[in-house]
Amino acid sequence: MSKLEVFEPAMCCPTGVCGVSVDPVLVQFNADLQALQDGGIEVVRHSLSHDAAAFAANPTVVKEIEAGMDRLPIVTVDGRVVSTGMYPTKAQLQQKLQAPVPTAEKPRVKLGDCGCAPGKCC
Repeated sequence: MSKLEVFEPAMCCPTGVCGVSVDPVLVQFNADLQALQDGGIEVVRHSLSHDAAAFAANPTVVKEIEAGMDRLPIVTVDGRVVSTGMYPTKAQLQQKLQAPVPTAEKPRVKLGDCGCAPGKCC
């Protein structure tokens, strides 16, 4: 199983999806990460304001930040940097993970398939 880590700039909360005016990019990114997790990918997020130790403990991330804070967010897959300075889309993340991530489909129920007697649906 692949591990996707996101090293993000300082935000008011760990996901950035909080407060009065929420950035729609962060809302979509949060949903995309949840879909990847649901597909079996291990996802770990580190916010500079909430988990600075994770930044300091990762030499690759330290090197990127030394090049400039505009490198954040930094996304790694299995320790390898795959994106800097932007929040990638789910399709871009799937490509970087080099594996299709299954999406959960809602079960489809045909009329009359509810298990009840005809005309007596629950």
